[in-house]
Amino acid sequence: MIRFKRAYRVGGQVQKELSDLLLKDIMDPRLDSVTIIRVNMTDDLRSARIYFSVADGEKRKAGAIAGFKSASRYLRRKLSRRLELKYMPELQFVYDEAFERAARIDTVLKSMGHGNGKG
Repeated sequence: MIRFKRAYRVGGQVQKELSDLLLKDIMDPRLDSVTIIRVNMTDDLRSARIYFSVADGEKRKAGAIAGFKSASRYLRRKLSRRLELKYMPELQFVYDEAFERAARIDTVLKSMGHGNGKG
């Protein structure tokens, strides 16, 4: 249980620091409107799966993935300086479609008259 708590805590730190780096350090326009949703760490802290969303969803997904691929080594280096870990985890960036699905459902419900005070 202690390992899980540590993995969860470190995942939160990675999310916070990565969000800060994207906001202040990364100048790649492909990563401009990216939001880090959550970070899942393996128990041994050697791998981080980083879930993100991006404004305009599918239209900008490929560009964001390419931007992360391009910036990955830089982000790992910067994160290793900010986090005090024995090993810097491998970073795997995963597009999170949950927000896009929710937006589509919202659109459908609104078109049916729900959610706008009429239903």
